[in-house]
Amino acid sequence: MARKLAAHFDFAYLDTGALYRAVAVSVMAAGGAVDNEADAVAAAKRFDMAQLADSDFAARLRTAETGRAASVVAAMPDVRAAIILAQRQFADTPPAGKKGAVLDGRDIGTNICPDAVAKLFITARPDIRAQRRWQELKADDAELSLATVLNDIEQRDARDAGRAAAPMRQAADAHLLDTSDLSIEEAFAAALALVEDKLNR
Repeated sequence: MARKLAAHFDFAYLDTGALYRAVAVSVMAAGGAVDNEADAVAAAKRFDMAQLADSDFAARLRTAETGRAASVVAAMPDVRAAIILAQRQFADTPPAGKKGAVLDGRDIGTNICPDAVAKLFITARPDIRAQRRWQELKADDAELSLATVLNDIEQRDARDAGRAAAPMRQAADAHLLDTSDLSIEEAFAAALALVEDKLNR
């Protein structure tokens, strides 16, 4: 959704969740433990946006294992502090001369860009999200079950909503968009209308 919005407006796009996934991958690649805050913070301080352009590295970001690990490191305040500046710089000074940016993440409207022009809190029922995620992941992992994906999503939601550092919550001025019963096209049309309304004001 965020990627499609960015393309529509010719804005820069950043999946901020990929940053935490990158930290998790870096920790594991270095032989560290993702639940060890010192290991995670060291990886976060080494993080370079250029890593995301590496196709081999990027492929490792989308595994179910990395998703679980990313949720663990994302709950660590010092990890979040280490990469918050990079996110804000991306938003304030979009790369490639773009005139705007779309950031996708669970604390953008409340913590990273509280003064953003348009904010969407996009959600869907856990079973729907699990089905969509499973369809995405099963091509690379034929043994992955829908039940495992649903369990991962429910655990991640609980961790992200309950963490002390920048918990996941809807900003007071964010529009809630539930896509549970919408097609991709319908969801995008709804999101686009909400964003255009804000930009036109």
